[in-house]
Amino acid sequence: MTAFTLATAAYPVEQLIAWDDYAVKIARWVAEAADGGAKLAVFPEYAGMELTAQDAASVEDLHGSIAAMGALVERVDALHAELAVRYGIHLCAGSLPVREDDGVFRNHARLFAPSGKMGTQRKIVMTRFEREIWNIGAGSPLHVFDTDLGRIGIAICYDVEFPLLVRAQAEAGATLILAPSATDTLHGYHRVRVGAQARALENQCYVVQASVVGDAEWTPSLGTSHGAAGIYGPPDLGFPADGVVAIGAMDAPGWVFGEIDPDKVARVRREGSVFNYRHWDEQGATVTLPVVEVVDLR
Repeated sequence: MTAFTLATAAYPVEQLIAWDDYAVKIARWVAEAADGGAKLAVFPEYAGMELTAQDAASVEDLHGSIAAMGALVERVDALHAELAVRYGIHLCAGSLPVREDDGVFRNHARLFAPSGKMGTQRKIVMTRFEREIWNIGAGSPLHVFDTDLGRIGIAICYDVEFPLLVRAQAEAGATLILAPSATDTLHGYHRVRVGAQARALENQCYVVQASVVGDAEWTPSLGTSHGAAGIYGPPDLGFPADGVVAIGAMDAPGWVFGEIDPDKVARVRREGSVFNYRHWDEQGATVTLPVVEVVDLR
C-alpha cells in the first residue's frame, strides 16, 4: 500500500438547532480535510451528540434527547456517505448512540468509503458513565475494514485502553487503528492517549486519536470536553523518537494532518530495534483473543 495523508479532528460540539446548520458544518469540515490532501478523516466519539440540539422538547433530558436523535441517524449516514463519494475520501463519522433491534442503545462508529460502502464498529467496553447513567449497552463483534488505504481497525475511546481488543485487530491485519474519543477531563484524555501510544508500541502500528473539545453545557450528554487530536506510531526505526507523528494543541479545534505509511510499519516490524509485535507470545501466558470479522469497503 502507498502512503497517504490522514486528518484527525479536535472537534467542537455545537448547539446547531437546524439540520441545514449541521449539514453545512460537516460538509465544511470534510472539504477542509480533503483540501489538505487527506484520504481519511477521523471525527471523534459522540461528535454526533450535537444533533440532540434539534429537538427542543428533549434537549435538556439525557435519555429523551438520545431517543429523539434516533430519527436523524439515517439522514446523518446518508450525508456522510454522499460526502465520502463527492470528495473521494474515507470518513470515520462522529459516533453516536443507536437503538438496535433489542431496544438497547449502543455506541456506533461508522466508516464510510468512496466506494459508497459503510461499515460499523460498536464500542465494546463501556465506561462507568455509559453503564451507570447513559444505559448504553456493550457492542460486538470486533471488526477490521478492508479499504483502498489498507486494513483499518476502530477502537472507540475506552476500548483503546484494552490491549487484547487492539491486538486482535492487529493480528487480523490492521496496521492502522482509529481511536475516536470524548473525554471531559484531562485525566480522561491522557488515559486514552496513553492507551493509544501503548497500542502503537506493542503492535508496532499507527494509532490515531480524535477528540471532542470545548463547551457543550447545553447538553447533559457532554458538558465540557478536553483533548487534542494526535497520530502515534512506535518509537522506533522510521518513526519519531517519542512516537508522536503529529499532534494538535490542547483544546484547539481543527484538523491535525499526518502521513500514514504502511511500508514503515512493515519495516519496523522487520528491522526495528525491538520486535514488540513479533514477541507478543513470549509473555509466558496463552490468551484467547476476541474474534474479528473482516468487512470489505472497497
